[in-house]
Amino acid sequence: MTKLRFCVVLGASGDIGKAICRTLAASGWPLYLHYNGNQNSVLMLQSELSERYPELEFRTVQADFHKGDGAEILVQQVRHVGAVVVANGQSMYKLLTDTTAEDMEVLWKVHMQNPARFIGLVSSQLRRFEKSYVVLIGSIWGNTGAAGEVMYSAVKGAQHAFVKAYAKEAAFSGIRVNAIAPGWIETRMNDNIPAEERQLVIDEIPLMTTGKTEDVSEAVNFLLSGRADYMTGEILKLNGGWYI
Repeated sequence: MTKLRFCVVLGASGDIGKAICRTLAASGWPLYLHYNGNQNSVLMLQSELSERYPELEFRTVQADFHKGDGAEILVQQVRHVGAVVVANGQSMYKLLTDTTAEDMEVLWKVHMQNPARFIGLVSSQLRRFEKSYVVLIGSIWGNTGAAGEVMYSAVKGAQHAFVKAYAKEAAFSGIRVNAIAPGWIETRMNDNIPAEERQLVIDEIPLMTTGKTEDVSEAVNFLLSGRADYMTGEILKLNGGWYI
């Protein structure tokens, strides 16, 4: 692996995105650290990784995926891309009756339109390598659905369908396309959930514990490591047995 084979991590400022960046950097990947509004967080991550791995390059790139041209803006900032990890996202806890058309449009742009458009635009770079990789961070709710998160479940399900279809289309070019569908992963997003509600969920998980961001990042690392190169079009469940 050379410095001219970058991985783009979409959503590098989030808890899962940061963990992915740290694990991939430790495995020797130069990275593009994508963010939208949380520039300070990404700059701190860039500084941390640059100090730890001075032989590698870590570049920050900004694009707003809430907007229709987010993918076009991002692709102009990246070169020598050999992998893309889609770890950006936006949660939405609303009943369907309370979900507006604007809510739906934002979820679609953030989770599907801009990531898919970016992958399409950057595919000419991916094809320059004998083997290249696309990994999407889907969700358990993309597999089974969640009341109160109907539209979030819908766009995550769309991500899973995208993986299955694009894996077939891109295989001839040597591009491996897979997804990871996490269950409950401990992030700042879950900090405000009451202890009683947390325990109710944990009681439903056969392994009797929630997941860590490192669990996700290690799964991503496996898919990009070369050890999973006969795998494409798969949705890996990472949920402690919560949904099988």
